[in-house]
Amino acid sequence: MQGRVWVITKSFLVLVCVLALWQSIVILNHIPPYLVPGPGLVLTALRDRFPALVQSLGITTLEAWGGLAAAIIVGVMVAMLFAQWRTLRQLMLPYTVLLQTVPIVAVAPLLINWIGAGLFAVATVTFIICLPPIIANTTQGLISIDENLIHLFLMHKATRTQVLFKLRFPNALPNLFTGIRISAGISVVGAITGELFAGSPRVGEGGLGYAIIYANNQMETSYMFALVLAATFLGFGFFFLVMFMEWLVLRHWHESKRAAEAE
Repeated sequence: MQGRVWVITKSFLVLVCVLALWQSIVILNHIPPYLVPGPGLVLTALRDRFPALVQSLGITTLEAWGGLAAAIIVGVMVAMLFAQWRTLRQLMLPYTVLLQTVPIVAVAPLLINWIGAGLFAVATVTFIICLPPIIANTTQGLISIDENLIHLFLMHKATRTQVLFKLRFPNALPNLFTGIRISAGISVVGAITGELFAGSPRVGEGGLGYAIIYANNQMETSYMFALVLAATFLGFGFFFLVMFMEWLVLRHWHESKRAAEAE
């Protein structure tokens, strides 16, 4: 317990030092607030625009979470199909990886034209950017099984479905959570990217990306910094939520979590 308190204290001290350094650079170099505002101005903008920021944060959270949840469901289903049929995996897995190399900035405008602006379009952009890591990592976990364990299941007349859900899927859980951790971090990026193109179906209502565009047009640099910080903390929140869920699921039986607790 004392060790964790000390770690939190050190992290807080690092944050204070970074803020002090930021403020010092702004003051000593006489940087105009419209270029780089100091931490005090950012906190003031956060206080003055807090209701609007919370509304934008809630919209982006819903879009990012919706796309991530859909990517988890579809990704796990696709990975199970790949694990069951090697030919299908050999044919389709390279294209799944190729999907990750497609610039989402180039695809987003097309999706907006097809689907229309709004929450669903932004969630679709998030879904596309989150899907490949989940498929790739989960598939790797499902097929990385000791052959002796598979033979043991077959000796006891286990069906393919039983092997999949009682052997392969539990073995793939660490890989699945690895893919979700990667996707959780980039889900916010996908949501904000979608918002930059989709904007909002209603004037004055939109997520963090829409608010960033509005603040930039109005030269409200301090508010832009506050929005960027909110997006950063949202990404951290998603990431640590997934880490907590991983610890909750794996802590009683997986070696990595038991070793971490022993340390």
